[in-house]
Amino acid sequence: MAPTPQQPTPSPSESITTDASSENNNVTITGKIYTRVRLATKFDLSHIYQLFYQIHEYHNYTHLYKATESSLEGLLFKENPLPLFYGPSILLLEVSPTPFNEPKNATNEGFKPVLTTFDLKFPVVEGEVEEFRSKYDDKCDAYIAGYAFFYANYSCFNDKPGFYFESLYFRESYRKLGMGKLLFGTVSSIAADNGFVSVDGIIAVWNKKSYDFYINMGVEVFDEFRYGKLHGENLQKYADNKGKIEEESC
Repeated sequence: MAPTPQQPTPSPSESITTDASSENNNVTITGKIYTRVRLATKFDLSHIYQLFYQIHEYHNYTHLYKATESSLEGLLFKENPLPLFYGPSILLLEVSPTPFNEPKNATNEGFKPVLTTFDLKFPVVEGEVEEFRSKYDDKCDAYIAGYAFFYANYSCFNDKPGFYFESLYFRESYRKLGMGKLLFGTVSSIAADNGFVSVDGIIAVWNKKSYDFYINMGVEVFDEFRYGKLHGENLQKYADNKGKIEEESC
């Protein structure tokens, strides 16, 4: 997610008003856009599946996308889940042309949704109204804009867990609005408020906008470490040749 670009400040005569128009099954939002950050639920599975596909598409990895809605349900929403934020956790950022209701002090999911308003410097078009309409409550003009995916990780260097920040993604219409700062900042505040010692993740050095975004958010990059991954055939051979490996180790 790229940081917000520098935009000219509107003059006092350019009054900002909230307006949403619908044309060809699209919704155009001008003036103000209202956001809600909340924990994902089982009702969001179809949206999560689509968002995960889109991030694979963004990185040209669709040939590696093996998930189904059923497999994601088993991964994200187990019948006997780990304590909150220790297992796979997804925050969704929803947008709307009209205000969200104030959240209660506590929700059934254990996280109080975060409500924010952004002043728009340019119109935002929601072009997939039905595909990404929120199913969270009875608010019919809320749409899923993006997500953050994270879970607890552990290190022998700390006596407390941290967060592994797996991915941050926004649909194209909602980039360059500053929402990435809101979503990453919310994950970071959850970590700090709940005793987690860090937020770790992989930063793509080829994506300068993304790299600069995380640096500006206070992330420290350690050049002396490189990301390693054992997967695919190289991983499977350890199962296929288990007996041989055990013999060689004797």
